[in-house]
Amino acid sequence: TFYNSLERNGHSHVGMNVMKNLLYSVICVMQVLTVSSSVPPKVFAALSAAEQARCSLQDFLQRERLISNMLQQHLQGAQPWMDTLGQTLNQVDIIDRHMKYLRCLQHIEELSAAVQQCLMTSSIWEAIRAVDSMAALDAGLNQSGCSHLQNFLRETLHFWHKIIKDRLTSDFEKVLTQLQWPIISPPTQSLTPSANSQEINSQLDLLVTQLLALQTSDDLLSERTFVSMPPSQATPLCLPIQIMLLPLSRRFRYHFYGNRQTNSLSKPEWYLTQVLMWMGNSSTFMEEKIQPILDRAGATISARVELCRGLLSLVQEKVASDASRLLYDDVLFCHLVEEVLQFEKELRSNQSYPTVLPGVLHLLLEDAVLQKWLTVEKKMAVEKMDAMLSAEGAWSSQYKDISDMDELKAPDCAETFMTLLQVITERYRALPCPSAQLKFLGLQRELVDDFRIRLTQVMKEESRCPLSARYCAILNAVNYISTILGDWGDNVFFLQLQQAAVSLGEEEVLGLGVTEVGRLASLEGSLFEGLLALLDRLKGDMMVRLLDWTMREIAEKAKPYCQDRWLSLPSQHDQSTMSLSSSACPMMLCVSDRLLNLHQVLSFSLFQLSWQGLAERLDNFLYQDVILSNHFSDGGAAQLQFDMTRNLFPLFGHYCKRPENFFKHVKEACIILCLNVGSAILLRDLLKESEDVMRDCAGDPSPESALNELGVYCLASCDVLILLNLRASWPVQ
Repeated sequence: TFYNSLERNGHSHVGMNVMKNLLYSVICVMQVLTVSSSVPPKVFAALSAAEQARCSLQDFLQRERLISNMLQQHLQGAQPWMDTLGQTLNQVDIIDRHMKYLRCLQHIEELSAAVQQCLMTSSIWEAIRAVDSMAALDAGLNQSGCSHLQNFLRETLHFWHKIIKDRLTSDFEKVLTQLQWPIISPPTQSLTPSANSQEINSQLDLLVTQLLALQTSDDLLSERTFVSMPPSQATPLCLPIQIMLLPLSRRFRYHFYGNRQTNSLSKPEWYLTQVLMWMGNSSTFMEEKIQPILDRAGATISARVELCRGLLSLVQEKVASDASRLLYDDVLFCHLVEEVLQFEKELRSNQSYPTVLPGVLHLLLEDAVLQKWLTVEKKMAVEKMDAMLSAEGAWSSQYKDISDMDELKAPDCAETFMTLLQVITERYRALPCPSAQLKFLGLQRELVDDFRIRLTQVMKEESRCPLSARYCAILNAVNYISTILGDWGDNVFFLQLQQAAVSLGEEEVLGLGVTEVGRLASLEGSLFEGLLALLDRLKGDMMVRLLDWTMREIAEKAKPYCQDRWLSLPSQHDQSTMSLSSSACPMMLCVSDRLLNLHQVLSFSLFQLSWQGLAERLDNFLYQDVILSNHFSDGGAAQLQFDMTRNLFPLFGHYCKRPENFFKHVKEACIILCLNVGSAILLRDLLKESEDVMRDCAGDPSPESALNELGVYCLASCDVLILLNLRASWPVQ
């Protein structure tokens, strides 16, 4: 209102703006004063409470500092008392440990005295229990640091254990002697029970049971002997079996160590056979006499297997010693390997030795021994390959006179080579290490490739005459090896090796690439895939050479037939009977002879490929050089069809039901050439119209359907027009 009144009184615009801003400022100041005067009383109350809290906090902090100082002074004053108390407690702890040490020592003395007393009164069972208590105490002290106490206890335990064991061993050996143990030779007849047999059996039962009870302490004292052995061998033998092995061990070392004539590096079969005989001769005694006692005592072990395990340890020691001495003698080393493999086989089969327990094959996996084995295996295989390829009957089949067994017609060298590979497989099949097996597989792959190269070299020498018997024998050999390797690729053993190669990362051993490893992992390929590809390539090259050579010979014989006067031959109605063209006789005779020859010298699968390949080549040759190179009268076309359907096709009819299906060009060309004039004209017009304009009328037949109705499926429309133009019998227009 004031502003409006100034404007009406004529004040300037600038002065009015100044007055306006001044008035606005006065109004704002009045509003601030009004708000400030209306601040709620709660704000002042909150500020007062905060001030009081701050003062209280300061009081508390002051009191805390006072109490902390007092506590620190108290701890400093009590520290001497704490040090004195700690020393006293340490002394008490030392005294307590000394008391426990003395009590343990006293307990050992008491157990020792108890054992002595029991032995004096012949209380063997009580003595064994006391010794077992010592053994349990020894196990309890195993983690303590009392080395002197442990040694004292171990010596005390060993002392009494030896006394008890010696006494029981002496009694046990006497009983075994009465039972005619050890059984060295096969029992010829059942022994007549003696008068005191029941008493002997009772003594045997008691002694075996007592020895089993002594097993715990015996294992404890023997653990240092077994600690350095593999886990599979670390389990000590059953104590009664250990004692029963003593006379056999003495005999073994007497005959097969030292300067005895029976200790011959060239005759490992002597001690291997002897051990197998002992196992077989003793099996009945162990099962009938010892096993029932073990079962009644609750021992979950087989007496026969335990005896075999003990005898096997003698063999393992002997084989390891002999193998290291024969590393520089190939002949004796090979003989040792053969005998060890045979021993392992008989051990698992005849003696039913469990597969979970190690035999003797792991001794052949030592680095030096395994490398020597691989080297000798390769050397002998190469020597045998040289011999088999240079043998007089290397390229003839040993089953050539037996048709039922000679389907593959494999030459003797190829069959001998695959037998060699199979023997190598049988040798390393039983090895307990997949990595070692893969090394032998790598050797086999190397030998196959070497043999393939040798076959290629011989093939090149024979390639001047691919129809020779040796060339075909080489082709049969390649096919035979490829077939066998293909079967091996699906064999369970090689499939397991395939998975082992992938899981163990042994690709380098087999020379495999990344792609091949991937195919192996997915089971799409096989361990022999690369070799099969090389063999198939060689087989394909040889088949091409063979068929090309055969086709050149047939083409040479077919020249008169190609140049025959097809245009001037009389019509079929002018001849009373049809006969084979005279110019075709050399060609037909050559085809017949070559088919018969190939059937006789090639395997069944190769002959199937050869006659089908020959039929394909002959079909193209006749179509190009006879049909498309001549013009035909009705008689010429009829003669051509007769020559083909009644003479050529039947030559292949011996090997399939519908041979004409392998001569599609010739068969369909004969159909076109032999059409009657009316059908030929209609077909020609239809094909020409189809070339000039696209036929959109659904009612008109298409060229393809018309040709199919005539039995023509292979030839195209343009080819049919060419054939129609080769006809000479068109009506004059």
